[in-house]
Amino acid sequence: MVTSPGPGRPRHTGPLRPGATGREQILDAAAELFTTHGYARTSTRAIAEAVGIRQASLYHHFRTKDDVLEALLTSTVTPTLPVAHAVLRVPAGDAEHAAARLYALALHDGRELCRTRWNLGALYLLPELRAPRFVPFQTARERLRQCYVRAGADVVARTGGPSQAGDLAFRLVESLVNLRADGRATADSPAQVAEGCVRLACWSGDVTPVARSGEEMLRDISAALLVPAG
Repeated sequence: MVTSPGPGRPRHTGPLRPGATGREQILDAAAELFTTHGYARTSTRAIAEAVGIRQASLYHHFRTKDDVLEALLTSTVTPTLPVAHAVLRVPAGDAEHAAARLYALALHDGRELCRTRWNLGALYLLPELRAPRFVPFQTARERLRQCYVRAGADVVARTGGPSQAGDLAFRLVESLVNLRADGRATADSPAQVAEGCVRLACWSGDVTPVARSGEEMLRDISAALLVPAG
């Protein structure tokens, strides 16, 4: 249902997009348009129309289309960083515990990439991301990659695996983006990729206890991060 309060485009009385706020609705619309039509081919007017608002209303939340893109990209990395750092604080007393840490990191990151309504990881290869404007996002992504490098190194130190195991695991998890794009990602895909990351680091033992420990680790971390500081 629409109403026409006066001259101009009729306004929808209810939201066209999921989201509790106008900002969230704008991000949802932009995520769909960027991932299905392309970033360069999407205008702020198109985003506003997909939300059911005027273009001027969009500028109340985001000054430019780049600001919208940065917000979407940041949402794919920054929520994972506290979990990644917490995983690395868990003692890795032996090879199995080290493997469980890498498994937990990859599993959480993979689930985050797969749980979003739109396949936002597909935006990582946009040429626009080379601009200085997106250095903060690239810096955050590099911090996440370094967490993989550290977690992988702790496994390799005990298994004799390849020195680039952590970096390779980081890339393997991001391959979930391609699986989603091809319509081949399933609910089991993050766990399967996490197991692949452990195997990349040359863990040759039974993966079942590693996966169980990794899941328990994530539950403990999630519970701890929900507790207010102090």
